[in-house]
Amino acid sequence: MKDLGKVRPEHVKKAARELLERYPDRFNTDFQNNKENLDSIAQISSNKLRNRIAGYITRLLSLSHEAEADDSDVEEGVETKE
Repeated sequence: MKDLGKVRPEHVKKAARELLERYPDRFNTDFQNNKENLDSIAQISSNKLRNRIAGYITRLLSLSHEAEADDSDVEEGVETKE
């Protein structure tokens, strides 16, 4: 069974996806860096909302990096235990 994950409002997810699409090179897996970049890119009404968006961006990028690492392990013939 797949984990359901954290529940986030749709407006947080939509904003994060849109920002990642527009500025893919500005964000990485570091939450603090993402917060600072959000401040310079967008005007967000509250720190709580900014932190939620930055956290979701961090999560999305972390998951994509993990998937890339798993794909490279499979290509190299490295087996992983689950």
